[in-house]
Amino acid sequence: MAYVILGLLHLWPQSLYDLVKNFEAGVSLFYSASSGSIKRALDGLLERGAIEADDGDGPRSRKVYRVTAVGRREFHEWMTGPLAGPDAEAAALPRLYFLGLLAEPERGPVLAGILARIDADLARLTDLATQIEGVDVPDELRDVFVFQQATLDYGITSYRHSLEWFRDLAQRHADGSAQR
Repeated sequence: MAYVILGLLHLWPQSLYDLVKNFEAGVSLFYSASSGSIKRALDGLLERGAIEADDGDGPRSRKVYRVTAVGRREFHEWMTGPLAGPDAEAAALPRLYFLGLLAEPERGPVLAGILARIDADLARLTDLATQIEGVDVPDELRDVFVFQQATLDYGITSYRHSLEWFRDLAQRHADGSAQR
């Protein structure tokens, strides 16, 4: 979550209220967070010097957060680094959302990293499907197995679609037609 907040703060300085509204308005498409979890992430970012805060002016005097040089460096390293975590989609979509914040030459390698991660995860699922072919399932577990296999099939289909979609985007980016 910290990197998503850093990405949002790259756009403009924001209060906690603004950040919550921005999560609701767009980020929630790929990442959900409560105001309490956003506040805890802000506190952690403040502690390590990735952001700074100023008391705002006006009757509500909301604290306004902005990215520091440390935060810009952390965000850049995260955007251009390997995709971590067990879920490729959860790792890829925040980077896709903020890809326009990177310099043009850095975007292709990020897309290539996303493609490599999706391809590796698809290979893992495909291998699993191959391993369970012809497994002798006891009659009392056959119904359970059918739906577990359907879940695996869904995952494979989803990863194939993601791979195709990201390949198309990477190609459009390489051709210069990804920009609107």
